[in-house]
Amino acid sequence: MTMGTVHPTKNGRSSSSSSSIGGAHLQMGQFNIVSVTMFFLFSSFFPISAISSLNYTYYRQVSSLRLERIQRHLDKINKSPVFTIESPDGDIIDCIHKRKQPAMDHPLLRNHKIQKVPPEMPKASTTKEKENSPSSSSSSSEMAVAIGGNSGGGQVKEVLWQSWHQNGTRCPRGTVPVRRATAHDVLRSKSLFDFGKKRRRLSPQAVLSDVVGGNGHEHAIAYTGSSDEPLYGAKATINVWDPSVEQVNEFSLSQIWIISGSFDGSDLNSIEAGWQVSPELYGDSQPRLFTYWTSDSYEKTGCYNLLCAGFVQTNSRIAIGAAISPVSSFSGNQYDITILIWKDPRLGNWWMSFGDKTLVGYWPAELFTHLSDHATMVEWGGEVVNSRRDGGRGGHTSTQMGSGHFAEEGFGKASYFRNLELVDSDNSLTSVQAVSTLAENTDCYNIKSAYTSAWGTHFYYGGPGKNPRCP
Repeated sequence: MTMGTVHPTKNGRSSSSSSSIGGAHLQMGQFNIVSVTMFFLFSSFFPISAISSLNYTYYRQVSSLRLERIQRHLDKINKSPVFTIESPDGDIIDCIHKRKQPAMDHPLLRNHKIQKVPPEMPKASTTKEKENSPSSSSSSSEMAVAIGGNSGGGQVKEVLWQSWHQNGTRCPRGTVPVRRATAHDVLRSKSLFDFGKKRRRLSPQAVLSDVVGGNGHEHAIAYTGSSDEPLYGAKATINVWDPSVEQVNEFSLSQIWIISGSFDGSDLNSIEAGWQVSPELYGDSQPRLFTYWTSDSYEKTGCYNLLCAGFVQTNSRIAIGAAISPVSSFSGNQYDITILIWKDPRLGNWWMSFGDKTLVGYWPAELFTHLSDHATMVEWGGEVVNSRRDGGRGGHTSTQMGSGHFAEEGFGKASYFRNLELVDSDNSLTSVQAVSTLAENTDCYNIKSAYTSAWGTHFYYGGPGKNPRCP
């Protein structure tokens, strides 16, 4: 296959629908069992990941029966494409007819009609648009003064495209771009059940005990809300970096959480979106646009991106799970993305927009219990997994959060969230006036918030993980 080529399909499958893993040839429609069997005659271990620059290669014994189960699962989520686009970064983007996307397989959505009427966009806040401009040099210097550090000489720019856009090809109208999942992706996960899923989270009030409890997730977040204040969405502009991730089963992400329900029960509802670096999920170290949802505290429902039925995509130009580019550089140009999640007051679906009011899709109201009405908390910030949480050999992970630099280093060096906003019951965006902040271990990752007229409530966050203060 030629890089960047679009491939029409025959009988619902493209000519690129096969891959070879360690000598075992995997066909998208059916396994070549003979070659799998021959492979195990000569070797009992299976190379499932190879990333030359990051030492993510490891081996696991895999039976042909397990490979068959994986393929059956992939056949369910990888729908027959109208066109296939191979991205320069190695991703395969399938253009799937809207009515055949994974969301339509959800039992709660059997009678769901894809929302064709555009949602009612939240009314803008009173902050002047020119003050919110990401290219404003005055806002860059004002942020630097507010939190510390210097401007670093770079400019703030909005991310313009995803990596698969480089050859100029787009999915045709009536289809949506879906990143194809592979057997490699599944084999990097703990199990087929765990593929594409998050672990359970604790509330911000309880998260300080999370490290002691051994969950391994560490945060630097800002949050707002209570059970007495119904919320209907949130917005932020998020600085994009490519943090280093040490282990294949660790990740580093920056996101918005829309939450309702109980953290200590089984009914937590959460809608999430942002960017993440996850070698386990994607097989590389690129920052990628992602979504997530759950209606039962991350137990059985929900998943990342379109790896299960749920999120309904409507946009033909944005691929969830695809790499975003360019990324920020230390003391250089800063790139960011704007994400808005809100509940459409007319039909009740939770919509997501990316950048300048580009509608990506929505989470149908039928998926949720508490969020079918409203949210009670919003969180913004960073999260990493520390797989060395038990204090084993080597100490704390060196996986970075944000830019890999602490908040006090300031603009151009530390990562930021800016222009934090909430959607109220009148479907209006209001600037957040105050937030609470939390970081479990400020010697590893920290957060500092401030307020200016240009960037509203904003914060720097992140850190390098393992360092002399965080051994």
